[in-house]
Amino acid sequence: METTIEQIQDFKGKYPKQLWYLFFSEMWERFSFYGMRGMLAVFMVSQLNMSETTANLQYGATQAWVYAFTFIGGLFADKILGLRRSLFWGGILMIIGSIILAISPKDLFFTGIGFTIVGTGFFKPNISSMVGQLYRDNDTRRDAGFSLFYAGVNLGALIGGYICIAVANGNLWSSFVAENLRWNYAFGFASIVMIVSLLTFTQTQKSLGEIGLSPLAHMEVSKRKALEIATYIASIIFIPIIIKMVANTTYTDYFMMIIGPLSVVYLFYEMKNFSTAENLKLLAALIFIIFSIFFWAFFEQSGGSLSLFAANNLQNTVLGVKLDPNGVNNSANSLFVIVFAALVGMVWIWMAKKKIEPNTVVKFGLGFLFLAGGFWVFYYTKFFAGPDGKTSLDLFTLGWFVITFGELCLSPIGMSAMTKLSPQKTQAVIMGMWFLASAYGQYFAGLLGAGIAEASKNATNLEKLNTYADGYQQLALYALVAGVVLIVISPLVRKLMQDVK
Repeated sequence: METTIEQIQDFKGKYPKQLWYLFFSEMWERFSFYGMRGMLAVFMVSQLNMSETTANLQYGATQAWVYAFTFIGGLFADKILGLRRSLFWGGILMIIGSIILAISPKDLFFTGIGFTIVGTGFFKPNISSMVGQLYRDNDTRRDAGFSLFYAGVNLGALIGGYICIAVANGNLWSSFVAENLRWNYAFGFASIVMIVSLLTFTQTQKSLGEIGLSPLAHMEVSKRKALEIATYIASIIFIPIIIKMVANTTYTDYFMMIIGPLSVVYLFYEMKNFSTAENLKLLAALIFIIFSIFFWAFFEQSGGSLSLFAANNLQNTVLGVKLDPNGVNNSANSLFVIVFAALVGMVWIWMAKKKIEPNTVVKFGLGFLFLAGGFWVFYYTKFFAGPDGKTSLDLFTLGWFVITFGELCLSPIGMSAMTKLSPQKTQAVIMGMWFLASAYGQYFAGLLGAGIAEASKNATNLEKLNTYADGYQQLALYALVAGVVLIVISPLVRKLMQDVK
């Protein structure tokens, strides 16, 4: 007999066993995703001969589409496919995309990216929604569960984020990988681990009971199959459109002007089906979503301007150990999350027992304050630079250490809050909006990074370092203001959240 939802939610201890299965599936998927993400800006500059300004804009557009499509993927999962089929279909498309990039990264770059964008949209929001359904509504262990799940995300990001770019740069396994095939191998690793991710999920999904099954189970089988097949066909037809729009960032500008307002309108349309109390919670979720845009706009400099900063302006040792600077930029944050995520989760549980746990709004505010501190450290690297414009990788790594605590205060808590504040019938859509906020963050990250790159155009390496560092000082100031505002308005938002902690 299949496990019932009640049996799953009545688990003993800190974590349900199903969380571990989802943990490993997500871990390998994130290896693939962050491995490729960490290569994009450097690949576009060094292999496609784009300017740093264009590469920042292109990076922002590409990542914006990745996260924007999670809203669409969440919508189709809620209405037609169900969480599981949506996840499986997304995984297949991601595998195809990464294989295309492994075969011919230069000639088929945008084709491979198009497949991975649509695939990620179907995969990413739904596995997070399944994690939320492992817990009862008022289970205080939920935040700790999401923190552990987030550690799985970052374990994949750590391994993939370092290995892929280090191999591509020739700083890892250079005796094994031929120089002319470095980028092919780097993208190839992403395809292999994505296959592992999908196999992990398919072999363990029976333990999920009824979680993630088709929302159309009541419908006649032939009609349900027709809708599912139509969804698969439509997503494939949409891929060439995505490829065209990603390749031309002007189309991305138009899309971002439209999709956000439309998603909010759709949310208000859905709200007519819920009670006043449920709608107030959805308004609180919307406030978190809006503030998260600003957080990710700063944080996601990691794949854009910070990636190019690492390539041009960082030394190659951490505590005396020789490392790839790009690899450190892509993976240091993930390493710190792995080390501290479970600890932070246990701190929340301890504080909850003592009735002194800060509410979700204050946690968000703290996230911005840590973010501000980390970017201030990035700014401060300018004072340790040599005449060649190279500065301390140790200090740069410290900046990521500080930012990590900001991320742990916001991202896993944010995912948990989305599942607690939204009615189950619209959870995948709300999770999609959460990732849509990330899309806007990525989009604005590209614009911010392009602005910094444009200001340093035709500069010496030392002048470029100072321009980038001064830009990070401005971001630190903006993050500080956002954090203070969140903490000030926390009593108002808490009223909207009602019984949700």
